[in-house]
Amino acid sequence: MQFFNTLSREIEGFVPRQEGRVAMYVCGSTVYAPPHLGHARMAVVFDMIRKYFEFAGYDVTFVSNFTDVDDKIIARAQEQGIPAAAVAEKNITIWEENMRRLGVALPDIAPKATAHIPEMLEMIRVLIEKEYAYIVDGDVYFRVDAIPSYGRLSGQKLEDLQVGARVLPGEKKKSPFDFVLWKAAKPGEPSWDSPWGAGRPGWHIECSAMGVHYLGMGFDIHGGGSDLIFPHHENEIAQAEACMQSEPFARYWVHNGLVKLDGEKMAKSTGNFVSVSELLQEHTSQAVRLLVAQTHYRKALDFSSSLIAEAETAVERLGLCRDRLVAAGVGMPASAIQETSLYEEVSADEKAMSAFRAAMENDFATPGAVAALFELVKRANTLLEAQDPDLEALAGAARAISEIDRVLGVVPPAKHSEGDTALLPELMQLLLDVREQARAQRDFDLSDLIRDRLDEVGIIVEDTPQGTRWRARRRQTPGL
Repeated sequence: MQFFNTLSREIEGFVPRQEGRVAMYVCGSTVYAPPHLGHARMAVVFDMIRKYFEFAGYDVTFVSNFTDVDDKIIARAQEQGIPAAAVAEKNITIWEENMRRLGVALPDIAPKATAHIPEMLEMIRVLIEKEYAYIVDGDVYFRVDAIPSYGRLSGQKLEDLQVGARVLPGEKKKSPFDFVLWKAAKPGEPSWDSPWGAGRPGWHIECSAMGVHYLGMGFDIHGGGSDLIFPHHENEIAQAEACMQSEPFARYWVHNGLVKLDGEKMAKSTGNFVSVSELLQEHTSQAVRLLVAQTHYRKALDFSSSLIAEAETAVERLGLCRDRLVAAGVGMPASAIQETSLYEEVSADEKAMSAFRAAMENDFATPGAVAALFELVKRANTLLEAQDPDLEALAGAARAISEIDRVLGVVPPAKHSEGDTALLPELMQLLLDVREQARAQRDFDLSDLIRDRLDEVGIIVEDTPQGTRWRARRRQTPGL
């Protein structure tokens, strides 16, 4: 397995810190408002990466935090006249519900910044003691010039940043590049006691402290959106490595590209965004996930109504194939998929599975994984067209489709379990035989009545040159 490491700016082979285990930390949401599609893309990208590691047999520890104290949260609380904690809790609930509807697995650990103030205070204390930080009127700042390697993640050079840089009026820091570790309390804002006076943590120290606390130094993968590379992730590295006097903080850095709307970055702060809740009111979660998977995670995704419509059409095709497989008695609904790793097993369609694995193990190339899935669907549909379908081959294709969908999560669930639909093919054949007999006797009123009544209950009957076919109409089911 190999993927792009932002730290080295190269594709690297993955060697875990501990054989068979993967420790991942992904920067979560600053919960001052509900999430938009940009957040959804990040969450879905790392959900697929996590699930592929699990598919490949790794034991994954996945940590993703909530920043629940921040200037934006405080500002929103003041606007609404409620405590900052209430704003954060409300939006955490919305976030978790949106992720559930998107099929994103909850983190193994979802730490809140406000629950880890002691860890942050200890890290700041050590940084002051080692002279990597200084105190000014209750604020604590990190000394960027004390880190010779500062900028190696982002490629930023301190000497280049210095051009035109200055300390703004009212700022207390010694250098324009120094960043805050602890903010002195202001009236009406949430605060905690510290050796330097009441205050609250800066943004960057939160993830350094929580990452080290839960995963230790040198954990495998740190992820997030590419907009976090500088300064957030750069500052995380500086703080953690200065405090612990060891490196690396994280061994591999993975960043997804941004989502654009009308050519501009999608962001809540500018109002240029599509909320996840609004998106899921009009589109299935599978279409959103497919939209994300069809673009390589490192590239920008330029959202448009036509793209999501195309994804919805493709999902319909996947759903139709699954319905036909279930009707043929060989489908595997998502609930029946085994939880154990299938990575080493020989699939009934090894060619497609090999293409899927090759794509995912080459920098998590989900577009190639999607292509492998649709090749399987094409093969399954061809097998279903046969006069006497090869049930063993169909079962193999169905299983392979389900294996791939463990990672991608883009195939709609079967409308019924296989047990519920065991008699459906026989009943449908009986109705179609009656309808065919009515047509042969030119009783078109009865023929049309059967077709129309089936349509009312969600079953579409199609008369084709190859004969009469039927399929269940896919209904949009938000949250599945």
